[in-house]
Amino acid sequence: MATNIRDKFRGLLQHPYEPLFLPKSDGQLFYDLPEKFFTDRYRPIGQNLINRFSAAAAAPAGTSADTPTMNRVSLNNIPDPDIKFAEAVPRRGAFSLFIPEHRVIAGRLIKLFLDQPDADTLGDVAAYARDRLNGPLFQYALASALLHRSDTSDVPVPSFLHLFPDQFIDPAAFPQIREEGRAVLQPNRMSIDIPLNYTASDRVTEQRLAYFREDIGVNLHHWHWHLVYPAEGPERIVRKDRRGELFYYMHQQMIARYQVERYSQGLGRVTPLDNLRTPIPEPYYPKILRSANNRTYPARYANMTLEDVIRPNDGLRVIISEVERQLQRIIAAIDEGVVVAPSGQRTQLDNFRGIDILGNIVESSTISVNGQLYGDTHNSGHVLLSLVHDPREDFLESFGVMGDVTTAMRDPIFYRWHTFVDSIFQRHKQRFAPYGPAELRNPGVNLLSLETELDRRDSVKNTLLTFWQRSQFDLGAGIDFGAEGSVFVTFTHLQHAAFNYRLQVAYSGTAKPATLRIFLAPKRNERGQSLTFEEQRRLAIEMDTFRVNLTPGINNIIRRSANSSVTIPYERTFRNVANTNIGDANFRFCGCGWPSHMLVPKGDQFGVEYDLFAMLSDHEQDRVNPLFDERTDCNDAHSFCGLRDRTYPDARNMGFPLDRRVANTVRSFQDFVAPYQNMRVATIKIRFTNTVVERT
Repeated sequence: MATNIRDKFRGLLQHPYEPLFLPKSDGQLFYDLPEKFFTDRYRPIGQNLINRFSAAAAAPAGTSADTPTMNRVSLNNIPDPDIKFAEAVPRRGAFSLFIPEHRVIAGRLIKLFLDQPDADTLGDVAAYARDRLNGPLFQYALASALLHRSDTSDVPVPSFLHLFPDQFIDPAAFPQIREEGRAVLQPNRMSIDIPLNYTASDRVTEQRLAYFREDIGVNLHHWHWHLVYPAEGPERIVRKDRRGELFYYMHQQMIARYQVERYSQGLGRVTPLDNLRTPIPEPYYPKILRSANNRTYPARYANMTLEDVIRPNDGLRVIISEVERQLQRIIAAIDEGVVVAPSGQRTQLDNFRGIDILGNIVESSTISVNGQLYGDTHNSGHVLLSLVHDPREDFLESFGVMGDVTTAMRDPIFYRWHTFVDSIFQRHKQRFAPYGPAELRNPGVNLLSLETELDRRDSVKNTLLTFWQRSQFDLGAGIDFGAEGSVFVTFTHLQHAAFNYRLQVAYSGTAKPATLRIFLAPKRNERGQSLTFEEQRRLAIEMDTFRVNLTPGINNIIRRSANSSVTIPYERTFRNVANTNIGDANFRFCGCGWPSHMLVPKGDQFGVEYDLFAMLSDHEQDRVNPLFDERTDCNDAHSFCGLRDRTYPDARNMGFPLDRRVANTVRSFQDFVAPYQNMRVATIKIRFTNTVVERT
């Protein structure tokens, strides 16, 4: 792809609310706009703006007029694209994928972008639309189109953090950021510190989990998953392999991780939000604002009660009694094992396909078998919760954090709602008999030992360490009408010391592959009481899944924690690609994956014990064709995100072998693994050291 194409999109994905005629990339990128591309406000003075800003971009302060510092991007004078439908979302209003009308508009806009005949034309259409449409809507639709088009596969897509930093950090930092940017030259600028806890005092017990709920990487993961798996749009990008099952499994793993963290911090089980009519005791004061209109995300006070949401301006009508009836229909379908399409066709919720069908129903996406009958359960819950403060728009307030995929995980109520949603899936899973020897064994494979070691000399075995880390990222491309150049902020987040898994396997037979599956499960609750195996397996978090090649004799396997199939590296979560000219595979933004710094639970200062479970499953039952290589492209975080345009690389149910109930005789992990030589469980400790380490 030609460099000017990357430049064309690079500028479109910076400074979302700065008009396109303003120079981008620190004054090095300027768009030559045809007259029609200017909005009504600027069209009468368009030539004046071109003369003014192209001259400023060509010769920024401190350079000579003939210094070649600027790339000029030409736009083709295309016919006006039909974007009137998208203007229904106010340009400086709030956009939500949970609002049905917004979701439909986003799907149509994605289709418009995907339908363009080539990348160059797409750039023209997007440039025309950019200054006329809602910023988050435009960025979501364009980013999704760029990720799904083959001719834009090397266009770097920045994370939402670098487009809309206001949705992730303390707004008190922005006056400091602007002051530093205006008063201090680039080489002398200092980073602005974001406090670790700024939404509540330590007297609030739920604040013990703020490091998890408000972690920037965790919330970016949730946003990017919904970017890769849009619920509306052309069927070819919605109907991805096992999409509904991924919706179930990714969210199940998030709430399991949250619960594991709660136990280690002395907090009990999450109470499912299974009654939409009782008061909600948990308050949440988000302390963030929308830069588009400088209005805060509203708070939820303690003991508020949900009401029907009827807001004509948002096209919203969510009636609690209707949501309850739709839930009853879903439960009835699960219990009967059959869902019904509008045509009357009945589809069995069998073991393998059933969870996928159910996931698409519960979310719901456009490929739900019957959206009218089974409703919009998951999204309706988000709408009710996000507008509890103003369900009828009496006070002209927009939705709270639960109405936005970039902010929903900040709120404790997210985990109560999704624990209930997960119970629907678990009801389905309970219908199936436990796995038997034919599915669990792997003849000739004997897993002799399993342990962890820190990735350094003379490290203690089976003890993992966590600590605080201070890191920086650049917000320069997301601060509209701010100073040119980089503006850094520093934030503190959980981190773990790098470690390795070390396994020894005896194998008798001819050389063959196997799939190594590693899970971590809590042993005790917040009171120190032992959990049942049923409780443990429901809270087991996937740490890694990968293929190994076994040879006859003793096989020594070492796997680095950094290579986890669940996570993406820190650089891919936080690196700012908006100001880079590089678009090759090494710098592609493959941003779907759990953040690596949150792979390991926090633990505590004394060391929390966990069961580490490993299994070498039979690859003949696991394999899908074609085989994949985790070292290429974006294949390294497939557990939660699948593979781009490919079949999910595991034929088993997601979460296998812990996704199904077990026989009553199985009381512990030791009982579960005892009949099988290809499994092993070890006890490890996770110890938190309350120190802060600077990222190097």
